[in-house]
Amino acid sequence: MNICYRRLRPEREIDMEIKDMRAFYAIVEEGNISHAAQRLDIAQPALSRQMKRLETSLGVQLFERGSRRIRLTDAGRVLYSRVEHILGMVDGTVREITEIGSGIAGSIQLGTITTSGALLLPELISEFHRRYPQVTYQIWEAEGARILELLDNRVIEIAITRTQVDSKVYESIVLPNEPLVVVMNKDQVIGASDSEVRMEELRDTPIIIPLRWQSLFIANCRKLGFDPHILCVSDSIVQDLLLVKRGMGAAILPVSSRTLLTDGNLHYKKLVSPEMSTHTVIAWLKNRTLSSSSEHFIKLFREMFLGERAQHGDEETV
Repeated sequence: MNICYRRLRPEREIDMEIKDMRAFYAIVEEGNISHAAQRLDIAQPALSRQMKRLETSLGVQLFERGSRRIRLTDAGRVLYSRVEHILGMVDGTVREITEIGSGIAGSIQLGTITTSGALLLPELISEFHRRYPQVTYQIWEAEGARILELLDNRVIEIAITRTQVDSKVYESIVLPNEPLVVVMNKDQVIGASDSEVRMEELRDTPIIIPLRWQSLFIANCRKLGFDPHILCVSDSIVQDLLLVKRGMGAAILPVSSRTLLTDGNLHYKKLVSPEMSTHTVIAWLKNRTLSSSSEHFIKLFREMFLGERAQHGDEETV
């Protein structure tokens, strides 16, 4: 019996190159063709034609027409998620290859939530730049789930979040818990104690709080028999402190926030009865080889925030 195998050819030849992916990604990120063309340094009509050819090749419509701001179709959203992953893989591979034997240089891609990034990164990057001035940085800022998504898609190498991560998927460093404090204007001091504020004492106080702690704070207040007056939900710690300085209310923030704005008008007290605390997690993928610069960045993080210099004696010095 003779058996004949035939190789089936696709009905449509798909032609999509890396440059098409980068162009598509830029359009989505920028929100319109004009800004994407400027970012890519090409003419707007040429970029429009490139996307039209891509849609024709794929046989689907990627963008909803008739809107000033780019909106994706269902097919476009699927392509965007895949392109983000592919470009992350490509760029990460190029970084790993080009950095072999080149010393501590290149670029560090990291993502952070607002609260942790504002507290940790300025000091960390400043010291890292002093030691390794050739390194550059790309920083994404978003909420925790999005930061981990960027890490999974290899758009970034290092994630800074306050979410516990899966130890089967990620390597991580967890900083010790830090208490939340009540930040108040010196002319609007709350609480009978000089160093603490009982949650019940915030009953009539306008509260400014990051989204991450809003639900737990409200739940704790309700257990005490009252609904708090949430004046503002804001993940910008500096903005929160400035609102307190203006006398708008009291802010619920990590104790480390006191380092961001040195101001005699602000007064800090620990939140108690019940206490609330938080922690920061630095994470990276287990199955991914970090670039040399990112490895050294993590080592410096351990040194500065965990005091682990003796355990990582291979840290280079300038």
